[in-house]
Amino acid sequence: MKEFQLIRQIQQQTSAALANASDAGVSVGIGDDAAVLEVPAGYQLVAATDTLNAGIHFPTDTPAFDIGYKCLAVNLSDLAAMGAVPRWALLSLSLPQAGSDWVQSFTDGFSSLAQRHGVSLVGGDTTSGPLSVSLTALGIVEPGKALQRNAAKAGDVLVVSGTVGGAAYALAQLQAGKAVQERHLLDRPQPRVRLGRALAGFAHACIDISDGLLADLGHVLRASACGARLELDKLPASDAMAQLDDETRWNYQLAGGDDYELLFTLPPQHESMLAKLRRQLDIRLSVIGEIEAQEGCRCTAPGGMDYDPVKSGYEHFQQIP
Repeated sequence: MKEFQLIRQIQQQTSAALANASDAGVSVGIGDDAAVLEVPAGYQLVAATDTLNAGIHFPTDTPAFDIGYKCLAVNLSDLAAMGAVPRWALLSLSLPQAGSDWVQSFTDGFSSLAQRHGVSLVGGDTTSGPLSVSLTALGIVEPGKALQRNAAKAGDVLVVSGTVGGAAYALAQLQAGKAVQERHLLDRPQPRVRLGRALAGFAHACIDISDGLLADLGHVLRASACGARLELDKLPASDAMAQLDDETRWNYQLAGGDDYELLFTLPPQHESMLAKLRRQLDIRLSVIGEIEAQEGCRCTAPGGMDYDPVKSGYEHFQQIP
């Protein structure tokens, strides 16, 4: 396809999400130089952007459906970490060639998640080049209600949603040419939007886990000028990871990344709300440690012994001096 044919196909295939464009706050959507959006009175705009490159953020054999799904999921996870309601998205797509079947599968994946969360695709860009997907997600939140990284306090319990380490383990199996038991954890992460909304006003600090549990926890601790103690035997693992020895499992869980779960700190007086959230949202929530006044992060193994992780997480450009 040529460029404008590609744009028309994406527009047509995502039009279902814009069926009630005026209700979605879209005055002008795809087709003009820029979108015109209406932020509801009494709300602030929340924006998040991520770029996914083939061979870096997803294996080169990843189906187009899963790429379309994941490019939106990782951005919705950022909005969830802020306690925001997703509303709109802008998509920039670089393709080595614009095949109609690939584009249809990509937009089907995108739309499957967009419709679930009420997200309207309102614009973007297309270009020829190496396969790369950049997406900006826009959401809304009440003034003063946005969750941030800088408010963790000593005595808070440290909680994580879902399981951690499973996506990294699935990728390692794939790269080793082994059968992958839980590839969905890598290709189709579940953005915890409802959880983020429920935590607003209760959690002190929140972040989504994209680069590894330790790395992302480190962002919270630095921003909040505090420390933490992690209990390794409390880290939630996926079913496929049960076969691993403790140290191998811990290192996937601590530094693997690509989980897109929420990591948050909760004042002890609100810990009782976790049971209610587990039931209401049908989600696993695990208390994995505690925030401490002394800066730094301590990992403790069963029996109370300190454990020194092999690495803390993924970092772009780390190979460059």
